[in-house]
Amino acid sequence: MTTQATSDDYDPYSVRKVMNVEAPPAVAWRVFTEQMGTWWPLAHYKIGKTNAVDAIMEPRVGGRWYERGDDGSTCDWGSVLLWEPPSRLVLSWDITADWQYDPNLKTEIEVRFIADGKDATRVELEHRKLDRYGARAAEMRRVFDTEGDWGRLLAMFAARAAQGPQ
Repeated sequence: MTTQATSDDYDPYSVRKVMNVEAPPAVAWRVFTEQMGTWWPLAHYKIGKTNAVDAIMEPRVGGRWYERGDDGSTCDWGSVLLWEPPSRLVLSWDITADWQYDPNLKTEIEVRFIADGKDATRVELEHRKLDRYGARAAEMRRVFDTEGDWGRLLAMFAARAAQGPQ
């Protein structure tokens, strides 16, 4: 399992990460989209006021992407913009630089699941349109690239996907 940023075609308004996952694309897809709560670090990566117990992605274009709290409350993170199982997913990420939901922000996360041999998948993630953060775009790019780190989140996902679906 390896992660890397792609440095060719550097874009100051996007972050790109690549992860090799020891699972076929259909399994990687299911773990990423149906079992996000099993690998997403909900104790630290949440925006709701209560303890988060699950991260949920509704499996359709227009579906919600959100966290669910231990009290049953929900906090939206974004929505599903493109749903092409098991190869491609595009989500809106509507969390501001102040970690609040704003349905008008609309940065985008594209995730591609590419077969890499019989039982492996190359997962490519791009978080783009970071210019929508305005004056805080460089700060948020740094957060997603190194501090909040999509690479670290992908590593957690890859470790979980290698165990197979639940």
